[in-house]
Amino acid sequence: MFGTYNVGPEAARLTYYGLWALQHRGQENSGIVSTDGGMFYRHSAPGLVSSVYREEDLEQLPGVSAIGHNRYSTSGAADDAHAQPILQRSSGFAFAHNGNLPNTGKLVTFLNARAVTTNKLNDSEMMAEAISQYILEGATLEKAIMQAFPLFTGVFSAVAINTDQLIAFRDQCGIRPLSIGKLGDGYVIASETCAFDTVGARFLRDVRPGELVVIDQRGITSHQVVKANPKLDIFELVYFARPDSVIAGMNVNQVRQNFGKELARQYPISADIVVPVPDSAIPAAIGYAQASGIPFEMGLIKNRYIHRTFIRPSQSLREQDVKMKLNPIPHLLKDKRIILIDDSIVRGTTTHKIAELMYGAGARAVHLLISSPPVKYPDFYGINLPTSSDLIAANLSVSEIRKRIGVDSLGYLSYDGMIRATGRPASRFSTSCFNGIYPIQIGKQVTLHKTIKRVRQRVLA
Repeated sequence: MFGTYNVGPEAARLTYYGLWALQHRGQENSGIVSTDGGMFYRHSAPGLVSSVYREEDLEQLPGVSAIGHNRYSTSGAADDAHAQPILQRSSGFAFAHNGNLPNTGKLVTFLNARAVTTNKLNDSEMMAEAISQYILEGATLEKAIMQAFPLFTGVFSAVAINTDQLIAFRDQCGIRPLSIGKLGDGYVIASETCAFDTVGARFLRDVRPGELVVIDQRGITSHQVVKANPKLDIFELVYFARPDSVIAGMNVNQVRQNFGKELARQYPISADIVVPVPDSAIPAAIGYAQASGIPFEMGLIKNRYIHRTFIRPSQSLREQDVKMKLNPIPHLLKDKRIILIDDSIVRGTTTHKIAELMYGAGARAVHLLISSPPVKYPDFYGINLPTSSDLIAANLSVSEIRKRIGVDSLGYLSYDGMIRATGRPASRFSTSCFNGIYPIQIGKQVTLHKTIKRVRQRVLA
């Protein structure tokens, strides 16, 4: 998400540049809503930022303030049917949401009591409808969001805009990042600080967990709506965030290098070169090479025109992307003992394809090291890890995974090593995909989750 307030007459164009910087967080759909202080203007379409906006589209989005959103679908169809930002013309605001509400029971009850049909709405749309209902009952936008806050059971970093305000708010745990920047006389909001660098904004601070920030002609006004219980999703540091972002005061690139240094201490392997799976594993591979003294080589080259395979909505698309995305350099790999570094193994299918590439290029041995612990549990907070049946580590031991992928050895970063690399206590993170502990209610999913944990415990016993 990206939002602007009072940044000049081409707020939509600035938002467009911000969305470019945040393309890694969603690549199925993109949209912008702008306002000139009287009217709202909206454009969205399926696809990447580069293909969604033509010059004539941006020219039809006038105004000094705007919000934008790149969609990564975890709820609803992966098309334009649930595109964001959501524009509520009747109540005079637009809304965008990063995260997921696994429990929408309170929202459904609230909306149904007001004769709002919810069966075709996803969680984000229900949030917008609830805010709209309070506005139609007489509340201002900021008051409406605060009134609706108790209905939002789940994870949300969100932005909203009306004709004279930009508002940003987060759930009490701050699972997903959200930051505030200054640009001239105006302000910007972004899911990650890397977008500030792109548009020339100066980072001010993060939106605090449980906080609602109002930006208008008075400047910044803060409301701590609920008590903060900081639990940033550590998977942001492992994979999701861009390495040039700073999240909760942590430099993502440095944390990932620390993951690699921890791996080197945990797995002192005799090898010829260290090779990352580009791009997200590059910092960890650099860290491993620095700590071990083994040379770092870019033995796999990424096609820059193929985007992130992990966030593609189907397995067939992910597998096709891997074939197009990575190409080995045989003269670097032939007859070499290789330490191959990747950030995570989720389903295992793409990792198997990458291992095949390495051996096909003549590698003598491939030792696969993962800069995070095994992903054993589904994510219900806005990352597409929906069922344990999709997670290879939920169903196979490390030895079995090694055989399935087909490498000489396999090692995962320990949980303690991952936490140590951040320089923060474990209590500051949500690590649900690694340990199955969910800091925010997951609603009807909890029964399934408990069943999965019981089965795993029996298997391990």
